[in-house]
Amino acid sequence: MSEALANRSAHTVYEKDQLGEVKIADEVIAIIAGLAATEIKGVASMAGNVTNELVAKLGMKNLAKGVKVEVLDSSVSVDLALILEYGQSIPVVCTKVQEKVKASIENMTGFSVLDVNIKIAGITAEPVK
Repeated sequence: MSEALANRSAHTVYEKDQLGEVKIADEVIAIIAGLAATEIKGVASMAGNVTNELVAKLGMKNLAKGVKVEVLDSSVSVDLALILEYGQSIPVVCTKVQEKVKASIENMTGFSVLDVNIKIAGITAEPVK
């Protein structure tokens, strides 16, 4: 395993019992959460900080933009910053996002999701077509 990968925050899913072990980096969990959130109708995009916006303008897409994950043992806590489409019901969209993110992380990683916290960082001026 490369030294760069070994130094990233990763969590073991399977121990060395048969063929080896599986480790999942925090960034992978953040990408799963971000992709799941943007699949929901009413979510215009993820919100990020200034660095993320600059990286995106340079052509390097950061799929974990606007997502923070915390992994404790085999439990995950997720914080999302979203930009919603104008005219959408914030409670309805957020409930759907929470359900989709929780299901996606649990199905793909086997970790249990403790909570999915959402911050509405903005609203688009017009509905996205």
